[in-house]
Amino acid sequence: MLDAGQDLGDAAAAEAAALSLDIVGLADNLRLTERDAGEAASRVASHPGVRAALLKLQQDFAAQPGGAVLDGRDIGTVIAPNAAAKLYVTATPEVRAERRWKQLTARGQDIAFADMLEDIRRRDERDSGRDSAPMVQAEDAVLLDTTDLGIEAAFDAARRIVEAARVRAGVDLAGQIQRS
Repeated sequence: MLDAGQDLGDAAAAEAAALSLDIVGLADNLRLTERDAGEAASRVASHPGVRAALLKLQQDFAAQPGGAVLDGRDIGTVIAPNAAAKLYVTATPEVRAERRWKQLTARGQDIAFADMLEDIRRRDERDSGRDSAPMVQAEDAVLLDTTDLGIEAAFDAARRIVEAARVRAGVDLAGQIQRS
């Protein structure tokens, strides 16, 4: 929709785009990490038809053999509510904006930090206030606040949380059932 210049507020067009989504090659598409793509994703995610169209696709991805790592604002509550390991990763809006600003400016995108911070705050408000699958921490998710953590420390903390969840579930790190 974004590249076609379509109105992101058009629920029917957004649902049609979601229904026609081909996930092959998405992992390598850097376009998806650009500022306008994140904003567009948040805006069309407010349409219940879009959420419904993507639900099975996301659930099938989460259930693939060997498991999957998913990142999103409703993963632990809607997409994979029975996941063995759930993390609710957050940081202050200011820190998240700084990280995102550095990422985008390193790619040559011209954006003021203040605009990035406003984008983060606006998206948080929209995503936490939507009727369909709002952004909330799942009751059984472990809160991981990365405000004061560098990338290696955040990764290590996440790894330890996942390892502990897998032990509780009786699965070793290779994804095999542990034998007693």
